[in-house]
Amino acid sequence: MGYHHIDPDELAPSPDHPCDRRSLAEAAELAQLAAAVYDLAPGEDLATTYHYHDQREELFYVLAGDLHVETPDETFVVEADETFLVEPEHPIRPYNPADADGPVRVLGVGAPKFDIGRPYEPDADGDDA
Repeated sequence: MGYHHIDPDELAPSPDHPCDRRSLAEAAELAQLAAAVYDLAPGEDLATTYHYHDQREELFYVLAGDLHVETPDETFVVEADETFLVEPEHPIRPYNPADADGPVRVLGVGAPKFDIGRPYEPDADGDDA
């Protein structure tokens, strides 16, 4: 494996993603760590669904703009140069609101890589599903 010097802007966007996602982990063929740079236009979500992970710990470092992260309890606003951390089994929906002033750029990192997100749907009463 060795070393990798990667410019995310030179990578192809990930297909079937709701925003512009450039996978650093895939470019470097990392086995354990998921890492990507996300560019979200106003109205775009970072992930394909409101979700949680069984084992993955996630870190979102906001490079530019304000990332909104919906959770079952509240919505957080994470500003540029701030970090949002998520423990396993805690649902999130990171997004850029439709009425945002501009785009958001985020570095997302998580491990283990193989723990794909599971859809989360709160029930009508607002309780966890």
